Amino acid sequence: MQRKVGAHYGKDEKCQFRVWAPSAKNVEVVVKNRKNVIQLEKEEKGYWSKEVEGIPAGSYYKFRLDEEKELPDPASKFQPEGVHSWSQVIDSEDYQWNDRGWKGLPMSQMIIYELHVGTFTKEGTFAAIEEKLDYLLELGITAIEIMPISAFPGNRNWGYDGVYPYATQESYGTVKALKKLIDSCHEKGIAVILDAVYNHMGPEGNYLAEFGPYFTDKYTTPWGKAINFDDRQSDHVRNFFLQSALMWMKEFHFDGLRLDAIHEIIDRGAKHLLKELSEQVDALEEETGRQYVLIAESDLNDTKIINDYSKGGFGLEAQWVDDFHHSLHTLITGENEGYYKDYGKMANLGKSLEQAFVYDGIYSNFRKRTIGNSPKGLPSSKFVVCIQNHDQVGNRMLGDRLSQLISFEKLKLAAGVMLTSSFVPMLFMGEEFAEDQVFQYFVSHGDPDLVKAVQEGRKKEFEYFNQHGGEFPDPQSEETFNNSKLNWGFQEDGSKMAIFGLYKELIRLRKEGVFQAFYNEEKSSEADEENRTLRLSAGGLTALYNFSEDSQKMHLPEGEHQLVFASADKKWSGPQDFPQKVSGAVNIPPESLIICKS
Repeated sequence: MQRKVGAHYGKDEKCQFRVWAPSAKNVEVVVKNRKNVIQLEKEEKGYWSKEVEGIPAGSYYKFRLDEEKELPDPASKFQPEGVHSWSQVIDSEDYQWNDRGWKGLPMSQMIIYELHVGTFTKEGTFAAIEEKLDYLLELGITAIEIMPISAFPGNRNWGYDGVYPYATQESYGTVKALKKLIDSCHEKGIAVILDAVYNHMGPEGNYLAEFGPYFTDKYTTPWGKAINFDDRQSDHVRNFFLQSALMWMKEFHFDGLRLDAIHEIIDRGAKHLLKELSEQVDALEEETGRQYVLIAESDLNDTKIINDYSKGGFGLEAQWVDDFHHSLHTLITGENEGYYKDYGKMANLGKSLEQAFVYDGIYSNFRKRTIGNSPKGLPSSKFVVCIQNHDQVGNRMLGDRLSQLISFEKLKLAAGVMLTSSFVPMLFMGEEFAEDQVFQYFVSHGDPDLVKAVQEGRKKEFEYFNQHGGEFPDPQSEETFNNSKLNWGFQEDGSKMAIFGLYKELIRLRKEGVFQAFYNEEKSSEADEENRTLRLSAGGLTALYNFSEDSQKMHLPEGEHQLVFASADKKWSGPQDFPQKVSGAVNIPPESLIICKS
């Protein structure tokens, strides 16, 4: 069942209003500065609708339920005065697209750059991102992933407190500004992925329950009641969120969605919501002639998410791989608390480089149960890996980045491991120049009780990590937000420019297919836990990784090899020059890697 909800503007100031309110006895539309309210007509299954004349684009409106409650539209496309106020009628056709020749990008061609609109630039707007596209092109980025932009309370938030799944955040700019950004990206050959949150809704400005049973008591998530995807009247809840997902791709020309924490999208029905979404995106591809991607964030290590339909899978194009991040992070930082206790061995990283999942049906000491299944046989382009992201930085107590935790040489080593791996790499904004500005958790809630709850909740979450004192950043403070903005003066710092040059070079080599053997061939790894080294080989390509603080002698396969890349080279402000040809036993400098091909 597909039914469009919200306010759909047509020609000649005609607007079709539709809302799902199954318990209401009467539903009206109140238009600001218009004397008469508009009585909606009851349809089947709890829907109310009417096409109304004399409603110009830009009009402000609310729904009135049972002649009492006046509420914003749950499917509002813009909230110009915030989440508690009027919704605005948007003309979805009021933009002339220039990307007719754009067909999308397959996962195998993506080099993703995750960014937060509010902190990526000083201005914190869609328009300001557009001004940085040539910079991203110079770096070699082929796709940007934008953290959630659905309307949230106040003017600063990570976006995971969004409460209008169809509306763009007002403080980031207009609907047109977002479309122009995406259009400009496509003109430059950059795909755009939206981080979409369909596992919960934010606490402030969330009026969904006033309209119908959007939530269920059957399940509980970390954020409270679960969204009702499989309980009574769930067909219409599913429709609401599926239509939202399709809208971002169809109306805004997003190239796909990164789906937040899909393990908290609880659906025990015969067809999981994610499979239904995947099928509807397939239909959209047929309709538009474009390619779209759905990328899951999941901690299940379950290949069902990315397997095709014939194998009982959901058919998503890719998923994030926590195992890769955790394996690498523990080795370069020495951190081993919480979920990191399941990692910390060279063999973990070797296994992840071979097949993505470390936990592929083996026991987890942290979770106290067996986790995952085997990903063998799946293309490496099905997996997205990173060394930093918004969660792994921002959910640290101080929001400190890798550049503040590890040495300069280790930064280059970590970048090299990710960008030479066979998986789809994702950078977190600023890591390419060793940004040392923090990225912290910030909100701007209007409810004082909620603000206090968030402040106390974050403090409690990090009690263990604050044993040695230190000022806890206040999520509600505007200073916390401003401290999280990127510092674009990195060109004046030689070390930062060396890191930037290294990222550019690795991305260039990747695009030119130099690391292709790691993608296509069977890989084998050999870990030396005592000396903290790892060798990865595939089809004549060999990577030697040294995580030790001392030089280590490592052996190449027989014969002469051409040196492709060395992270400790002087050209990247490293300690030495490297020969073009190497063979036999090679001294690998501390905290570095070399890549060779025979």
